[in-house]
Amino acid sequence: MTWITTPLTADLLRGALDVERTAHGLLPHRLPAWARAQCADPQLALVESQPSGVRLALRTRATAVELDTRPTKRVYVGAPPRPDGLYELLVDGRPTGRGSVSGGDTLTIDMTTGTAEHESGPPGTVRFTGLPETDKTVEIWLPHNETTELIALRTDAPVEPAPDPGRPVWLHHGSSISHGSDAAGPTTIWPALAARLGGAELINLGLGGSALLDPFTARTMRDTPADLISVKIGINLVNADVMRLRAFTPAVHGFLDTIREGHPTTPLLVVSPILCPIHEDTPGPSAPDLSSLSKGQLRFQAMGDPAERASGKLTLGVIRDELNRIVTQRSADDPNLHHLDGRELYGERDHADLPLPDNLHPDAAAHRRIGERFAELVFTKGAFAASAEAST
Repeated sequence: MTWITTPLTADLLRGALDVERTAHGLLPHRLPAWARAQCADPQLALVESQPSGVRLALRTRATAVELDTRPTKRVYVGAPPRPDGLYELLVDGRPTGRGSVSGGDTLTIDMTTGTAEHESGPPGTVRFTGLPETDKTVEIWLPHNETTELIALRTDAPVEPAPDPGRPVWLHHGSSISHGSDAAGPTTIWPALAARLGGAELINLGLGGSALLDPFTARTMRDTPADLISVKIGINLVNADVMRLRAFTPAVHGFLDTIREGHPTTPLLVVSPILCPIHEDTPGPSAPDLSSLSKGQLRFQAMGDPAERASGKLTLGVIRDELNRIVTQRSADDPNLHHLDGRELYGERDHADLPLPDNLHPDAAAHRRIGERFAELVFTKGAFAASAEAST
């Protein structure tokens, strides 16, 4: 077999808002450089560099593809080892293969002290073979939870950037649940599944731990071309205990105002939190349960006091009520603004059937359920239905 090496360039990628040229290749980012410069939080730097929803999109007759990458793998002290990130191959939209890359850098995180140690490692290769020898669109979805530096792309036939598929672009922002925590792979995080079922092209700004109504995120969304927009607001504000109700209400208005500066009539959906029993009526912050860590498990607990709601501390119940009120108020002058109660995606019956393994995050089966529900409630019947129909 004769390999053809194709230079890695930004026009081969979808779902990234910025691409950094490194000493060895390309590093996709989901926030632009100017936004990253406005926040020094290591958590944000980590999650925005994890390529959730980012994929290589190629047009080729190749039957074999190799991709060299340098991943950054996370290790949590005292917790079970995390599986290697998955690369998933789609041929003309159909799942065709999956693989992982060994090696790479390692980030060791001690959740009891809040410290992290970075160790460099060698790149590795993921390989896909046996593809049909026809003209086709090949997508390689990068691991949603593993920072991935792209080093080299090799194929046994020439490649070019895949043409624009002509589907509506859906821009979504949310927390680690939207980012894809505990999903089975990058194409089955709930936003990716909902996008496929709804016939949309996803740009995923699900930022684990970092859906905090940051103004730079709103400005990023304002400046990003999109046909459909959604924002899922709530759980991280409770997790981090960053504001009270007095600050929350104007912050939501400001976030929506900024998005509307760039997208005045685009369908815009505000989604409140899915069910999370530990924070329904108990404020944050959230913290790891150290007793579970000692048993090799990772579970979270609510550290607030329900009585603190009287002083304006946020719970998921408080946030849902206020988001509903805000959207009702604004929609009188904004007919393209919509609201969805997150418990319609995952509520009490779902929790009884598919409980949150760590008390915060849905598992792979729940991601699938949430994605299918979103596609039905939003793309088929709700806020995005007219746009989805117009694109077919």
